[in-house]
Amino acid sequence: MGKLVVTEFLTLDGVAQAPGAPDEDREGGFVHGGWQAPLLDEQAGATMFEQARGMDALLLGRRTYEIFAGYWPTAPEEIPFTGLLNDVAKYVASRTLAEPLEWSGSTLLTGELADSVAALKERHEEIHVIGSLDLVQSLLRHGLVDRIELWLYPLLLGSGKQVFGEGIAPARLRLVESVAYPNGTLQLAYEADGLPAYGTIGA
Repeated sequence: MGKLVVTEFLTLDGVAQAPGAPDEDREGGFVHGGWQAPLLDEQAGATMFEQARGMDALLLGRRTYEIFAGYWPTAPEEIPFTGLLNDVAKYVASRTLAEPLEWSGSTLLTGELADSVAALKERHEEIHVIGSLDLVQSLLRHGLVDRIELWLYPLLLGSGKQVFGEGIAPARLRLVESVAYPNGTLQLAYEADGLPAYGTIGA
């Protein structure tokens, strides 16, 4: 059985919308697009690439797929992610897209999400999900996420789509890695660890 790894870039107030460019996703009147770019550095970028190299499949929601498909097929070859993302097997969870998909190597998932992703985990060793906020919430509800890689940036935006928004399934996570970067960015890795426990704090 393979594992499913979620990677998210988010601010201290949980916003993960449009980190890469001003016009990446303006849904809801979001005006802070591109917030991640000024905080990227060579060391963090190299770590992100090394993490991504472990995947043999990429699973995306519709919105993130459209953003990626609009950029990576013609992205400069000198960017390390270009070859990696264009060559890897890609799967899309969407009820509105239809085959054939425009990005080479892409397959549209059919049937129930839980069954389709469970089948992917049987076929692949390491499936990565990037962004895809609605999809991630569904994957968490179905208990399909094995590891969460969070890149936490020292910003407060006050609006925008959040990674762990209302309706997230209760879960307990175990911290397995943490790295602090000089610009204040935190790299945090968590693995699923069952359900929350509850108690009373004594005097």
